Amino acid sequence: MSDLLQIDGSTGQGGGQVLRTSLSLSALTGRPFRLENIRAGRSQPGLRPQHLLAVRATAALCSAELVGDALNSTTLEFRPRHPARAGRYQFDVNEHTPHSSAGAVTLVWQTLIWPLLFADAPSQLVLRGGTHVPFSPSFDYVNNVTVPTYRQLGLLLEVSLNEWGWMARGGGEMTADITPIRHILPADWTTPPAPASLQGEAVATNLPVHIPQRMANRAANLLREAGIPTPVRPVRARSTAEGATILLWTDHAGFGSLGEKGLPAQTVAERAVDEAVAFFRSGAAVDAHLADQLLIPLSLATGTSRFTTPEITLHTRTNAELLRLWLRVEIRFEGQVVMVEGRK
Repeated sequence: MSDLLQIDGSTGQGGGQVLRTSLSLSALTGRPFRLENIRAGRSQPGLRPQHLLAVRATAALCSAELVGDALNSTTLEFRPRHPARAGRYQFDVNEHTPHSSAGAVTLVWQTLIWPLLFADAPSQLVLRGGTHVPFSPSFDYVNNVTVPTYRQLGLLLEVSLNEWGWMARGGGEMTADITPIRHILPADWTTPPAPASLQGEAVATNLPVHIPQRMANRAANLLREAGIPTPVRPVRARSTAEGATILLWTDHAGFGSLGEKGLPAQTVAERAVDEAVAFFRSGAAVDAHLADQLLIPLSLATGTSRFTTPEITLHTRTNAELLRLWLRVEIRFEGQVVMVEGRK
């Protein structure tokens, strides 16, 4: 396929999702694209280290010809030479910047899995950078929410955390194993999860033991008051840097918060609990962040899918618009319900 798809990166929320979805689908379909106004809606437009890593890593899978693959570039041309090839790949965010970076490796993982899932042999990814950083799914979320949900669609994925990578230092590492599939199953998720299914874990690295304990205690107390009694396990782990996080999760939903310098441990816990309580009160089955992550696999699935989510975010609407362009699938939003007509 040689027809160049022209894409405006300022579409919708104007962030990195336009780039990542386009990279995934270009490597999967073989169709080249030209993306302009990259991340036009951000305070620092253009390719940042994690975006440049996603570009070059995806290019490595399919030997793509690149134009504009440089830090801060606002235009990119991407032309795959062949279908994505299976293999063992290692990518590091810091290879693409002169400074240490905590660019999110989970977002790079999300970019690469789609072409590799349809390759001709298993693959392994070793990704270095930020594993727990703001404005991206944490490794814990991917491991406890995204991957289990994808497995219900028939995807064969495994992930493991080798090293914690916090903002702003990075230096974390995750490994991902991908086994090829032939079909993706449709989904019908409209029944909300039971509050009793909620689980929780509060983690701190290189910090006193009372930090994760305080997060866990505060979260458990607030959840009990909200009528959602949940055991929250405190964990103290080793790393090369200090950091703290909490994740509460259930089927198809997760609610996390990251520690910040000067932010009380109790406040970190309160943020996650507020999200969890709001979700259960909404009566939805899929959290708003996962809703966006489901659009690619459900667009590639055979059959019609539907699920409910508390809100249709601009991020989700932007991804839907892109998928309509790339795959000509039908995606509809009706109140809290998302309907996806997969590829025939």
